[in-house]
Order: sequence, then C-alpha cells, then structure tokens
Amino acid sequence: MTKLYFIRHGKTVWNAEGRFQGSGGDSPLLPESTDQITKLGQHLQHVNFKHAFTSPIKRAVDTAEQTLAYLDHKPALTVQEGLKEFSFGIWEGKTFLEVKQNWADMYEASRHHPEKFDAALVPGAETFPQVQARFKMAVQEAVTMYGGPDVNLIFFSHGAALTTGMGGLLNIPLAHLRDRGGLGNTSTSILETTDGQNFTELLRNDTSYLDELASELNTI
Repeated sequence: MTKLYFIRHGKTVWNAEGRFQGSGGDSPLLPESTDQITKLGQHLQHVNFKHAFTSPIKRAVDTAEQTLAYLDHKPALTVQEGLKEFSFGIWEGKTFLEVKQNWADMYEASRHHPEKFDAALVPGAETFPQVQARFKMAVQEAVTMYGGPDVNLIFFSHGAALTTGMGGLLNIPLAHLRDRGGLGNTSTSILETTDGQNFTELLRNDTSYLDELASELNTI
C-alpha cells in the first residue's frame, strides 16, 4: 500500500488579500507561514517518506523545503510540472471580488459548479479536465517510480490543483468536485493506492495541528 500525503502551500500575501494566484501568478509566503510550516513539519516529523515532490512555483517549493527540514528522514525533492496550480488566465492577480463582479457566472462555476466552467470565457485559463489529467499523470509517475508496500510519498501543491486533481484520482464527478469546499493553507490530505490506478481517501484538509480556524481568505 502506497500512502500519498498532499500538502497545500503556506499562506501568501495574495491569499491574505483574497487574490487569484494561479500558475502564472505568485506572491511571497507571509511571516506567519513560517510558524504554520513549523507546526506542519513537526506534525510529520516521524513519518518516513521515500520521496517528495513539489510544484515548480516558488510558494510551493518554499513550503516543501521548509517542511522537509523538520523530518527525521529527509527525502529527496523532485519538481513536478503536473503539480502546478490551476491556470486562471486573466483572473490572476485580481481579487475574488473583482472576478465575481466581472465574471459572475464563471466565478460561480469555478467555485461551486465545475461542470459549468467554460475556460474559453476566461482567456488563458485551463479546464478542470486538463488540470486533472496532468495532476493524475504526475502522481501516477511518482507511484510507478517510488510506490510499494508501506511506502509514504509527499506532494506539495496548491488549493485549486489539489481539489481538482485529488477529485480526479478519486473519480468524483465534476458536478460534485467542490461539494466539500476548498483546502486550507498548509493543510494535509491523504490518499492511498495499491496499484497507482485506484485511490482511496483517508484524510482531507486536516489543519488540526495549526490551532486556527478556517478562513474564507485562505481556502480555495
């Protein structure tokens, strides 16, 4: 059985400002994220990970490197393009409020009805199936290379990519992909697989080690 730990990056400046970051946008981790990542690292300290993977985007790489520094058995870290954030095209850098005001239908679709999201109406955006396909490929490659009995792997990625990608691995229909909402910053979700094809969810959006309440500003 291969157990897969999926970590969303720490809270950033744009998270605090309620802005879309996407794969083309980025902002620094907030000072408070250092403390939160410390708690994450301590929470995972004794887990023996065979390998670690991260999105190429700096906020994820920084979270990965800082977290892995706390582990008793620090694994090698590989950058995986398939783990990068959902591309939101021209929305990136804009606040959620701006997008909601100017693309009301597509904003609502992106947050609550993915099956209705039309990327053609948001120049530069990806579709949900496109994100699922690249995310699934990245995870399956990781399992093929490093998976096995009693193996733990860890992945550092982004809110929308994780919600979308893990939903794809679990075969959740697009219409129900967002039923449970998004994922908090520095959260942990865990899936397991025996064959790299079929996945079971063990844990979703755990932030119990952070000792803070979920916020609309850091959940996507």
